[in-house]
Amino acid sequence: MVSSLYQLFLVVGVCAPVYCVPPSRVPSKGPPCPSPTRNTPTSQVFSRNTNFAFRLYRRLVLKTPDQNVFFSPLSISASLAMLSLGARSGTKTQILQGLGFNLTHMPESAIHQAFQHLLHSLRVPSKDLDLRVGSVLFIKKELRLQTDFLDNVKRLYESKVFSTDFSSTSTARKRINSYVEKETKGKVVDLIQDLEPLTVMVLVNHIFFKAKWEKPFNPDYTRKSSPFLVGQRTTVKVPMMHQVEQFAFGVDPELNCSVLQMDYTGNTMAFFVLPGQGKMRQLEQALSAGTLSRWSLLLRKRWIEVFIPKFSISASYDLETILPKMGIWDAFNENADFSGITKTGFLQLSKAAHKAVLDVSEEGTEAAAATATKLIVRSKDGPSHMVIRFNRSFLLLLINKATKAILFLGKVENPTKS
Repeated sequence: MVSSLYQLFLVVGVCAPVYCVPPSRVPSKGPPCPSPTRNTPTSQVFSRNTNFAFRLYRRLVLKTPDQNVFFSPLSISASLAMLSLGARSGTKTQILQGLGFNLTHMPESAIHQAFQHLLHSLRVPSKDLDLRVGSVLFIKKELRLQTDFLDNVKRLYESKVFSTDFSSTSTARKRINSYVEKETKGKVVDLIQDLEPLTVMVLVNHIFFKAKWEKPFNPDYTRKSSPFLVGQRTTVKVPMMHQVEQFAFGVDPELNCSVLQMDYTGNTMAFFVLPGQGKMRQLEQALSAGTLSRWSLLLRKRWIEVFIPKFSISASYDLETILPKMGIWDAFNENADFSGITKTGFLQLSKAAHKAVLDVSEEGTEAAAATATKLIVRSKDGPSHMVIRFNRSFLLLLINKATKAILFLGKVENPTKS
């Protein structure tokens, strides 16, 4: 039997600019679907997705210690779940267990239906948020796919399928990279550096995020050169955004960290998490779905003076070296069983690439005067307030409010390293 290699690429592009133009519309209430209630299959899937995100985060930190970490757990988990539709026997079990699912407690159909619900809710158009999530299969023209697999990826994951000529790997690579660049609005470029001659399929998952802060910063108050501690002794200079506002804020005494919630327009929020000095490792080890739930309960609205660096970071990962350490190993070796995709050849994953890009900056100055006045009044004559400075390593989570799904997760270790 001729061996064929199946390549899976997980792709993400994100842009989260901080506009100083206040929104002129009432923030969108987001998808019409209600938040999942406890103990339903959907809520269990969301909880396991959160735990998968943190388990993968810890693996990425081990691989690149003391470096920025940034990725889309939603993009990766959705792609793996979609891939499991074509997996069989131990390969399927490993993929789903690697994502945190136990098929003896939850039927496979419930898992895919929950992903379908999640992805559909994220695709609901919003005037205040540009969030684009999608999957596409680039398939060798001569490859005959199982009808059930094609039907399911289109129905459950709304994936597109493109017949592709892989006889010229350079042409195929350019086509795929061009598609990714377009879907991520130029944020992710040249993702695929090369394709192996035996490639018959490339799975791409992309996510693009762009939103305004609900309470934007004024660039006039950005300090052009502020100290940011990298490691224990090194200091770099970064632009530091600044404002005084009412935000949801809390201190977790168990993990010795401060948690700031800043809302975007369009049903999305960001958690900025600042551990106590020298407590990052303790925080990372404790991250779980339960941790997020506890934070949600302890956050209270209060006056906060906030200092957050203006930065751009990106990160690329070869997941084929990481996923096997999370229990997904057969998919990448000769034991792979993807007979649910095609029975005409032996398929195995040869590569799983993921790239994420994040921009946090001010754009637009139309309402700078109003914002400036608001800042001056509140900082001088307003009620007393707390001060929090994100001037050393911190965590960043971008979360969809309706589903509680973590869209992006990262650690800013050095904001000057893009």
